[in-house]
Amino acid sequence: MSSLLLLTNALQPSTEVLPALGLLLHNVRVAPAEGPALVDTPGADVILIDGRRDLPQVRSLCQLLRSTGPGCPLVLVVTEGGLAAVTADWGIDDVLLDTAGPAEVEARLRLAMGRQQIVNDDSPMEIRNGDLSVDEATYSAKLKGRVLDLTFKEFELLKYLAQHPGRVFTRAQLLQEVWGYDYFGGTRTVDVHVRRLRAKLGPEHESLIGTVRNVGYRFVTPEKADRSSSEAKAKENRAKPEDADETAALDGTEIRAEA
Repeated sequence: MSSLLLLTNALQPSTEVLPALGLLLHNVRVAPAEGPALVDTPGADVILIDGRRDLPQVRSLCQLLRSTGPGCPLVLVVTEGGLAAVTADWGIDDVLLDTAGPAEVEARLRLAMGRQQIVNDDSPMEIRNGDLSVDEATYSAKLKGRVLDLTFKEFELLKYLAQHPGRVFTRAQLLQEVWGYDYFGGTRTVDVHVRRLRAKLGPEHESLIGTVRNVGYRFVTPEKADRSSSEAKAKENRAKPEDADETAALDGTEIRAEA
């Protein structure tokens, strides 16, 4: 049984969007088809997107999901008339008619998850983004060939962000993914580790870890990071404010973040 996430703005059960789901043994959760609402949405094996109406808005949502890298296949559900509007730049992995039968739906879901698994299995142990390389096998990270002196948690945080370039993670999500469910420290621990990572990356590359104000952090692709670095150098004589949570973490009592 797979975990499916159905994104729809229609206030109705999943079986009205795709009736065949009512005959399949999958765990289906329904969430609003809104970008901001997806930040704290739990993961899924497949994301189904209701594209039966408002196609321009749905297209933007599909492209947003693809750019943020949810890590699972995206399957669009459309009417027969909507098929003509779907093109490769939507960024979806497959498309389903809302009238598709349970056998077809099951087959397409199975194939989509299988292709994703093949991609994951073929992924190299070394993650490369521009001048940064992260080697999972040796637990080492290099920047322009220079080995970064990272603690275990700093390495895990950098690796996790680099594995999902462009995707925004809240502090709570990073705390859960990097430190684990049994860690009882506060989310300010994430701010401290991000600050230390940026310091070790150096002024030229610290913008690889971007702050999304009031949300969290993301790994910035090298091209965007270079632009951010150039803007930072132009303001080097001005004080650079940190986000509120990080400032609170650093200006108060010293936080004993796990290394």
